[in-house]
Amino acid sequence: MAQSSGEDAVVLQAMLRQLFQSVKEKITGAPSLECAEEILVHLEETDENFHNYEFVKYLRQHICNTLGSMIEEEMEKWTSDQNQAEESGYDTVVQHVTKRTQESKEYKEMMHSLKNIMMVVVESMINKFEEDEIRNQERQKKIQKEKSNNSYCTDNCSDSDSSFNQSYKFCQGKLQLILDQLDPGQPKEVRYEALQTLCSAPPSDVLNCENWTTLCEKLTMSLSDPDPVFSDRILKFYAQTFTLSPLHMTKEIYTSLAKYLKLYFLSRENHIPTLSTGIDISNPNVICLLKKVRLLNEYQKEAPSFWIRHPEKYMEEIVENTLSLLSVKHDQSHLVSQKNLDPIYFFALVDTKAVWFKKWMHAYYSRTAVLRLLEKKYKSLITTAVQQCFQYFDLCEAMKVNEILSHSKHCGNKQKTFFYSGQELQYIYFIHSLCLLGRLLIYTQGRRLFPIKLKSRKDLVSLTDLLVLFTQLLYYSPSCPKMTSAAHLDNYSPASMVTEVLQILCDQKECAVECLYNNTVIEALLQPIHNLMKETKAAPNCSEAALIHIADILARIASVEEGLTLLLYGENMNSSEEKSPTGAHIIAQFSKKLLDEDISIFSGSEMLPVVKGAFISVCRQIYGTCEGLQVLIPYSLHESIAKAWKKTSLLSERIPTPVKGSDSVSSISQESQNIMAWEENLLDDLLNFAATPKGLLFLQRTGAINECVTFMFNRYAKKLQISRHKKFGYGVLVTQVASTAAGAIALQSSGFINALITELWANLECGRDDVRVTHPRSTPVDPIDRSCQKSFLGLVNLLPYPAVYELVGNQDLPNKAEYSLREVPTCVLDILDRLIILNSEAKIRSLFNYEQSHIFGLRLLSVVCCDLDTLLLLEAQYQVSEMLLNAQEENILETSESHRHFIIDGLSVERNHVLVRINFIGGPMERILPPRVLEKGDDPYPWPMFSSYPLPTCYLSEVTRNADLKQDNDLGKLLLHFKMSDKQTEWIENCRRQFCKMMKAKPDIISGSALLELLEKFVLHLSESPSECYFPSVEYTATDANVKNESLSSVQQLGIKMTVRYGKFLNLLKDSAENDLTLVLKHCERFLKQQQAPIKSSLHILFEWIHICLQGSYAGHDWFVSSLFMIMLGDKEKTLRFLQQFSRLLISAFLWLPRLHISRYLPTDTIESGIHPVYFCSTHYIEMLLKVEVPLVFSAFHMSGFAPSQICLLWITQCFWNYLDWIEICHYIATCVFLGPDYQVYICIAIFKHLQQDILQHTQTQDLQVFLKEEALHGFRVSDYFEYMEILEQNYRPVVLRDMRNVRVQNT
Repeated sequence: MAQSSGEDAVVLQAMLRQLFQSVKEKITGAPSLECAEEILVHLEETDENFHNYEFVKYLRQHICNTLGSMIEEEMEKWTSDQNQAEESGYDTVVQHVTKRTQESKEYKEMMHSLKNIMMVVVESMINKFEEDEIRNQERQKKIQKEKSNNSYCTDNCSDSDSSFNQSYKFCQGKLQLILDQLDPGQPKEVRYEALQTLCSAPPSDVLNCENWTTLCEKLTMSLSDPDPVFSDRILKFYAQTFTLSPLHMTKEIYTSLAKYLKLYFLSRENHIPTLSTGIDISNPNVICLLKKVRLLNEYQKEAPSFWIRHPEKYMEEIVENTLSLLSVKHDQSHLVSQKNLDPIYFFALVDTKAVWFKKWMHAYYSRTAVLRLLEKKYKSLITTAVQQCFQYFDLCEAMKVNEILSHSKHCGNKQKTFFYSGQELQYIYFIHSLCLLGRLLIYTQGRRLFPIKLKSRKDLVSLTDLLVLFTQLLYYSPSCPKMTSAAHLDNYSPASMVTEVLQILCDQKECAVECLYNNTVIEALLQPIHNLMKETKAAPNCSEAALIHIADILARIASVEEGLTLLLYGENMNSSEEKSPTGAHIIAQFSKKLLDEDISIFSGSEMLPVVKGAFISVCRQIYGTCEGLQVLIPYSLHESIAKAWKKTSLLSERIPTPVKGSDSVSSISQESQNIMAWEENLLDDLLNFAATPKGLLFLQRTGAINECVTFMFNRYAKKLQISRHKKFGYGVLVTQVASTAAGAIALQSSGFINALITELWANLECGRDDVRVTHPRSTPVDPIDRSCQKSFLGLVNLLPYPAVYELVGNQDLPNKAEYSLREVPTCVLDILDRLIILNSEAKIRSLFNYEQSHIFGLRLLSVVCCDLDTLLLLEAQYQVSEMLLNAQEENILETSESHRHFIIDGLSVERNHVLVRINFIGGPMERILPPRVLEKGDDPYPWPMFSSYPLPTCYLSEVTRNADLKQDNDLGKLLLHFKMSDKQTEWIENCRRQFCKMMKAKPDIISGSALLELLEKFVLHLSESPSECYFPSVEYTATDANVKNESLSSVQQLGIKMTVRYGKFLNLLKDSAENDLTLVLKHCERFLKQQQAPIKSSLHILFEWIHICLQGSYAGHDWFVSSLFMIMLGDKEKTLRFLQQFSRLLISAFLWLPRLHISRYLPTDTIESGIHPVYFCSTHYIEMLLKVEVPLVFSAFHMSGFAPSQICLLWITQCFWNYLDWIEICHYIATCVFLGPDYQVYICIAIFKHLQQDILQHTQTQDLQVFLKEEALHGFRVSDYFEYMEILEQNYRPVVLRDMRNVRVQNT
């Protein structure tokens, strides 16, 4: 009401006059003005006609129009938020909504508007009160004279809901006249006219008349009138009332109609159809009855949308009358077929899927009342619904297949005659009962109604019994013939309806845990699979459609952690008793048989590929997890799927090209579409093996990784969902694939990397052409703009060292003399050339946003170079440090010959950070990285910049350098006291116990010469124990002279310099150590090459180019040997002797990564994959244990699109250099050597546990990858988590260590 016209003011004046006339006596009788105001304030409580005043109706309508939608939205939001809270009742909702409404802008505007117009109206009334009073009296006299001529007085108001703008109400005398005319004894025409007059009057006026109760009784009696026209007119009045009147009025109508129907069904005088006769819906009596039921049902479905605005008692009265009507049961002494149909059958006819019950149960407000009444008074309604489901199941079991088919055809024909037989009515009631029960089970209070006692069964029916019944209905219920309407079958076939109910239950976690996740229900779901694999007589009864439904439910169960655990291990996962195979094994066996076409029943079936796809989808949910893959390994599903894919791929190539005009065009086209869809489905199944490290190894062994990655990219480009049951996108898959060399090549060839870089360039440099003119881009505030953040993280995920080596290894930068502005990068090498290594004016001029783009490149370089192998590769090939130093030199401002100042800007600060990061090695307490942001104050950047070597020492922490702790060498002395007897095993165990004891009590003494002596003695004795040796002894006789002339790669040479620099900083190495370390690495290369296998592979990472000669050298630097050389204090002889002994132990395979590079001890297909056992074994179990031990961190990784395996592989490969301080690196190595290789897994789990809060925080800020790669592990000490790791050892060692011992003969 923004504008007020003179006409509105006149109307409001009339309304106010009516109000004051009505309350005149109360006001004039007040002793004071304050008392009069108090009377008006509390008028609603004292005046029963308060809501009949036109002014009140006007205000109510105005409030509804202005604030109605906002109030509804607020109530829906509140009720959805409080859906599960038991204490949030109606009063709480009202208080909350009222408060929010009064605080809203709309409310304040409405009050301001009302105040303005009312001021005008009141002022006008004060000025003309006496004149208006005289005029009103004259009008009343005139009206009294015209009463005999007019039946009732009204104006041309269109709003019949509130009688707005009406000056006079429906006359009481006229209503009495209508009551008399409605008497059954009156002539038909008189009754028709009376009813017509009633329908023309405003419903609110009729309902508020004093004779309304009598009228309601009269109308209820008239509903039984045999004249269908008269009955229809009464229903029309009811419908009009339902539509136009508020709840407290429509409640009266609804109640009277419900009570009438209840009496109608209980009366023996009415001819209600029986089950044996069925229902002919062309019968006038049936039509009339169905109309009444339909009207009641329509109101049931509409009422929940507005009854929350009214007192709770109104809603409860509607609910109770409904349940009372539906609970009506006829005499049970007669035969079932002879008894009259109950009301529930008619409600099922008009609302087969019980939509009314779904809506009533949706909101907590009404659900509480429904469930309370069901529990206390109307539990029989639930009992009969359960009984109906059991009766239908008994019928399905009793009927033979041919009878079922003929019955289905009969049903299809009868649809056209508007007749429902008894069996069809029973089926409709079954569907209604099924939907009602399915909705009931979703809620905790609904499930508490069970168990239920049935008369036909001795035992109580529990929740599990009901769910078993539902699952049995999936495959026992009849299959409808193909000629029946597909739309009808999809909506109302038994299997589809049961599947729909079970799907809803699966989606509600709490409900699924209580109802579905138990062995009994799973066994019921798997029963037809058992029968099919055994090819029993019961097998043919299970159709392909039923199997598809079963697979869909199993897939939903497997997609949830609790359901997956149940399928993998059963309910008693820790029980040692011999049991039958769990669900996962049965599903895998069945899927393998389907893929191998080893089940004769379905041979030649058109639906067979769909059934295969459905069950492989279940397996995909299982083998897409680490624990699930471990269980399914014996079935070699990846081989079966790959075999089926290759076969399908050949078939798709043989499909003839359709010829125009040929009759076979459509059939060939359909066949080709089916084959292509099946081929894509199989590729999708294979691709999901890449979700885990070990699964990726299996995928690469199939030889289909290129096709799978191409398929993934095609779906990604079309923005299609990765999978129906996957909660997150392609991030984890891409990260896993990019962690291997073959995966990186597949990503490159598929176009994935090209698309990512093109998208990055568009956001970074180009922007959107269609919006730049009218909406210029805002100036970026963050170093990496939000529009580029996703691309940045995508590149971080894509560029671990194996991928970097494959994509840029041994490739020169383009370094063109000129770059076109339209020249867009397409590969990683182009990104290095255009964004990172800007060593020419041409490159700088080619960038529209030079500073922003170069900062992006420097940030990417900073993250990528956290992998020391990547840093050494870029330094060796492109001299990254030199480029950055030159750029800093160019950023110097010379104020005089002796004063040179660095210009502090975003680029110089970023370059300074990167230079310190890539030139200093050290853990969290050993080096200081300068910040990337300026500080407040006079000196915004106190950190010294530099443009040449040596680097400022202020970036190295002044920690206590290494000192030889001879005085604390208690552990060494203790071990010397052990007798070197024949009981070598006992000595080894004693050493391990003492090591654990010292790590818990005095971890700092396990360092320096004490650690050196411990490792030497322990490894020596392990290598002399046959039970501890894993690899055979290899004779090595080469001398320094033999290896002196051999060459090391430039990466190794730079790694040696870095190691010596770090060792000198720690006072562990001397200047001469560089030559000794070079000889050690040359000896190691020759020693390991003796154990390499001759293979052929296109992967660069397996064969490193050295002086144009193809060598089988390890592509990165040997960080373990460098660490060991520092532990041995630079002693070359001790290091080589230790390595020869160490190479015989299992731990060498996991600590010393080059140990198994192209090793003959690995299977050939594992060697050719280029995947190290640390990845497919250690990191696989890290992910598996992380999900159980630190589930929040595991979820955070998936939400971030990052895989724990990638960061763990980085940590392990470089022996935690730059992530842990030196003493912690020593403890990591010593712990794994003393206690076993599985401690490598436990230490990583302990790290994630330590970082949990930081990981969760950076998941929210969407930079988890950057945090984990750039940040050192602050505050982590191996010794602090020793007790926790011992618990992990007790729980997981049998599984983890067994798999580690099987790397030589890895099962597939």
